[in-house]
Order: sequence, then C-alpha cells, then structure tokens
Amino acid sequence: MKEVTAVGQNVDAAVESALAQLKTTRNQVEIIVVDEGKKGFLGFGARFAKVIVKRKIDPVEFVKHFLVDVCEKMGIQVHIEIQTNGRNILYELSGDKIALLIGKRGQTLNSLQYLAQLVINKEAREYYNITLDAEGYRERRKQALIQLAERIAHKVVKLGKEIPLEPMPSNERKTIHSALVRFKGVRTYSSGEDVKRHIIIAPFIQKGKIIKERQ
Repeated sequence: MKEVTAVGQNVDAAVESALAQLKTTRNQVEIIVVDEGKKGFLGFGARFAKVIVKRKIDPVEFVKHFLVDVCEKMGIQVHIEIQTNGRNILYELSGDKIALLIGKRGQTLNSLQYLAQLVINKEAREYYNITLDAEGYRERRKQALIQLAERIAHKVVKLGKEIPLEPMPSNERKTIHSALVRFKGVRTYSSGEDVKRHIIIAPFIQKGKIIKERQ
C-alpha cells in the first residue's frame, strides 16, 4: 500500500489514522491536506478533516526490489549491492545462476539495465544513470572488447580495407572507439540505426594511401 486517504476529528487525527494503516511514521510519508475540517457549533455544521498520505519512495531501493522481483520470477535468487556516486547508481548482482542473468554477450543484463533505467526515472524527481553488473562481468567484457578491437585493427591495416563489427549497445561502442583512438593507421565510425547500430574499423586513408600515423 503506497497511499491512504483518511479522515478524523482534525488533521492530526486523520494523519495518525493513515499512518496506522500504512504502518509507518511521519518522516516516511508525504501529507496532503484535502480538508482541514470544521468543529461546528453545538454539534451543528461539524466536518471531518481529510488527508491523503503517501509513502515517500526511495527510487534507488525501489529499483533494487524491482530487480529482485524480476530475478525471482526467472527462478534466480540474487544478492544486490548498491554503490552510489551522485546520480550514478551501480547495482552489483551475484548469485548461483548469474550466467542466466548475463545472457549471450550480456544481452539479458543489458535488457535488465534498460528496464531498471526506466523504472528509476519514473519514480524519481531527478534523472539517474543506472549500471547493472554481475560478478564483474562489465570489466571482463570491456577487456574482451579491447582485445577484439586491437585484433581487428591489425587486420584492417594488413588488408587495407574496412571491417564492420557486430551491433553493440552504445557503451560497448564507446569502448571500441576509445581503444582505437590512438591506434596507428585506422579510424572508427558508427553505422546503422537503433539495435543494428555497429562500429566499422577502417584504414586511415588520404589521397588513396593508408596513413600509418593519425594526422
């Protein structure tokens, strides 16, 4: 129960009634006074006070409960640790079946991260940036992408022709771009739209010749 409408002889009485129903305290709720009520005269014209009491939602904890619920529905019990840095929130997931949450090349984890991003910014009054990790997967994936980028870059220089990579989410494309920004003889650019957007590693060419150094 997130919200209760309550009445009482006065505002305080109505609020106390609502708090009892929500089983919480004043510092955990937002109180909206709909009607302050009226004592009347000799019992005539009296009117009860009316309030709406809403639980204050901690969006960071709300997303944690959301993730636990989703994982349980997938048959996975998870432990979640939260690290906050301003509006950047990292949820580190661990558990016995963590590979199922990661999915092929992190696709399941990325989908969960996308949903968590939507949920937190629906509940919060300010924008949050969400990162979901699972037992250090993000760093392992980053290192694998860097190795892939360098391997393909060497091939591009050797063959003298561009090579497209598979579609990737924006954070992974950024890793590829950053890994090759100082790599001699190649350039990178993105192509495609939405889920088909991917990086192309191409030889750095000027006047028909492959340049071994970036200008």
